[in-house]
Amino acid sequence: MSGQYSHTHTIVDNQAPNPGNLIFFLTYLQEANYQTALFGRWHMGSHTDEPRPGFDHWESFHGQGVYYNPQLNISGKRKQHKDSTYITDLLTEHAIDRLKHRDKDKPFFMYLSHKAVHSEFKPAKWHKGKYKGKKIDLPSTYDQTKTGEWRDLKWPKWVAEQRVSWHGVDYTYHTNIGIHGFIQAYCETLLGVDGSLGSVMKYLESAGIDDSTLLIYMSEYGFSWGEHGLIDKRRFYEESVKVPLLVRCPELFQKGTQPKAMVQNIDIAPTILAEAVKKPDYMPGVSFMPVLTVDYPAANRKEVFYEYHWEKDFPMTPTMFGMRTDQYKYIRYQGIWDRNEFYDLLNDPDEKHNLIGDPTKQGTNKNMPQSLYGWLAETD
Repeated sequence: MSGQYSHTHTIVDNQAPNPGNLIFFLTYLQEANYQTALFGRWHMGSHTDEPRPGFDHWESFHGQGVYYNPQLNISGKRKQHKDSTYITDLLTEHAIDRLKHRDKDKPFFMYLSHKAVHSEFKPAKWHKGKYKGKKIDLPSTYDQTKTGEWRDLKWPKWVAEQRVSWHGVDYTYHTNIGIHGFIQAYCETLLGVDGSLGSVMKYLESAGIDDSTLLIYMSEYGFSWGEHGLIDKRRFYEESVKVPLLVRCPELFQKGTQPKAMVQNIDIAPTILAEAVKKPDYMPGVSFMPVLTVDYPAANRKEVFYEYHWEKDFPMTPTMFGMRTDQYKYIRYQGIWDRNEFYDLLNDPDEKHNLIGDPTKQGTNKNMPQSLYGWLAETD
């Protein structure tokens, strides 16, 4: 993740409004004769019925939407669905129908942005109970905020206090279903997304365009499943900040590669534009196509930066800034009197031992904050 985009466009959370002077990258695709469509969540400050910039056709809903019987806003006209209509299936059906009726002489871009698996999880009725009774092994950092070991590991106090909050394992979204019930609901809800992806792939294959279509499958965030006694996201720990990212296009690169180079979410738009039109010079991020073609030196990042701004809806998580290299991670908190964090990811991938005070790490501990604040200054 990165705040470099937010430094440019000023949208730092789900409520921040569009300042009115932004150019959405889809506009460049439209100018290049692409057909563009959005199905699903928009969630960038606007809850009006105004057309979404850059899309020829869009179907969205208010805020996070609902899992059953949604009201869709279809290019400015609202339509209420009934009879136990399930949102994941509905969006998939509409997206594929749009693909079927597109102008086949023009290139296309489609953004299928599911509500699932956003909390609070509700699986399709035919998936509910699929994983009943199944459990997973809990992470190695699950109990420390309960036993008090977190003090010896030098974790920040706010992390321990969050265990019994909305985003903690002992009070998962204010429910009493427990961590295993919580995971079960998630996995059963995710089955709908699996089915959606299968349906989209089946259509692309039937149309004979599956090898030439650049398909990017990703999430907007990672998720904690008990690590450090936490659930949800909004933190710079690995499980929260790492985002699932699968990319497929046999005409451009070989299948089966698993690159280790770091990429960021700000690289998605530049990657798409690099294969369609020229990326504007002002746009942050770079194409990660060289990473997919195993041309690592051309695209390797030496570090990534992260920032999260405190939200009134989730007051238990403070503002934080961070920097990560292939080996180290530095996290600095703002607005609270608490301990910062520093981890050696190669030797401690679970981020269990906070080395912020380790005398042997002070050189790196000094350089990373300097780089972090240098980046913040450079990007205003």
